[in-house]
Amino acid sequence: MSSSTALTPSPTPIRTEIATLWRLSWPMLVGQVATVGMGVADVAMTGHVSAAELAAVSLGASVWSIVLVTVMGTMMAINTVVAHEIGAARHDKIPHSVRSSLWKGALVGIIACLLANLCTLLFDHIGLEQDVADRAATFLHVISAGMPAFACYRALYGYTTSINQTKPVMMIAIGGLLFNIVLNYLLVFGHFGLPKLGAVGCAVSTAVGMWLMLAAMVWWVRTSPVYRSTFPFSQWDGPDWPEIRAMFKLGLPIGVTYFAEVSAFGLISLLVARFGVVQVSAHQIALNFTSLVFMVPLSFGIGVLTRVGQAMGEGNPQRARFVAHVGVGLCLAFGFFSAAFIAIFRWDIARAYTSDLAVQATTVKLLLFAALFQLSDSTQVAAASAIRGYKVTRPPMLIHMVAFWVFALPLGCVLGLAPQWVPFAPRVPMEATGFWIALIIGLTVAAVGLSWFLERLSRHKAMA
Repeated sequence: MSSSTALTPSPTPIRTEIATLWRLSWPMLVGQVATVGMGVADVAMTGHVSAAELAAVSLGASVWSIVLVTVMGTMMAINTVVAHEIGAARHDKIPHSVRSSLWKGALVGIIACLLANLCTLLFDHIGLEQDVADRAATFLHVISAGMPAFACYRALYGYTTSINQTKPVMMIAIGGLLFNIVLNYLLVFGHFGLPKLGAVGCAVSTAVGMWLMLAAMVWWVRTSPVYRSTFPFSQWDGPDWPEIRAMFKLGLPIGVTYFAEVSAFGLISLLVARFGVVQVSAHQIALNFTSLVFMVPLSFGIGVLTRVGQAMGEGNPQRARFVAHVGVGLCLAFGFFSAAFIAIFRWDIARAYTSDLAVQATTVKLLLFAALFQLSDSTQVAAASAIRGYKVTRPPMLIHMVAFWVFALPLGCVLGLAPQWVPFAPRVPMEATGFWIALIIGLTVAAVGLSWFLERLSRHKAMA
């Protein structure tokens, strides 16, 4: 052995685990950022058309995000199922589970499409300008056509990431983003003789993009040799209702968890709408950018879920506990970085979204609050993901419901709307600022509650 080799320190278990999580998560991160980038492109492009078009996309996207993220959570059962089977080396059981998840995705996607269309009825009852309400409703009618494709795509997404194949989701999402940007540019502004559709152009490009992403994922799974040992398309299965029900039992609490958080954000967008185009546009810009930043801890969270699930499938709860702690610590470290970034570059972020000076000024103020909740937001998503790796989904659901529906939303209504019948309400409505203060409190409650439960659960499993 050479002296240089002898002096080279071997990597610590923590560094090794961080490196493993990074290798697993970074393609998902690129894919998630690219997927959310579609929404960023929608908001940014319409922001340079008019404030009315931006408001229409903002409101339509608020409702759309609630439905989309709820579907995403509901479909995550396949992540945990496949991760456990990989850890236990039961590869033969995976193909049938994936096919069942695709049937579940088709059902979930159709129901979600119908719900998104029904939600347009809300726009006639929240005091919006009629023109903005009509544009937002049309946006939802069009974009909802992509929901069945998205749900089935998430079934294959969960399958491929849980067998440690994350490159496909990255490449397909990048392709989807590029397609979305080009078609947005053509349809929003009406270039090359195409109609100038504004907000509706964004909806068309996103809906078409979702179907293309599903087709690309199916093609990748069918042609890549890495899927041969778990190939899900070797035979045709009708719906296996007992297995589909089991996946709903595992996935529906995750969907409700996601719904509790994103619906609080979405309802706040609808409540802020009464304060005018400037407030709702600034709120949506701040929310849109923080959603983009959130993709980093979310991607690491999916990696943690996969690693914890595989460790539990192997029958190694001690390693699962270690992975969970490293994952939460890594996401917390990113929270510090993202908080500093948003605070320092808030003016640049606002100017990138809109040229309206009034919207810029309000956005900058809200981005300071967005910087504050980065620590709790990063922590709560990592802890919740680790808990799901143990096939435990109901406690995170309850904690999120309390955090957002008992703390964040009611407190936001008190601070933002200042109802005079509430004794401690401010004399003057704090508008969007009041709602963002409440969101910080809600996310902190979620982070503390989930971290406590993860510590208790992982210790119990490790000592059993």
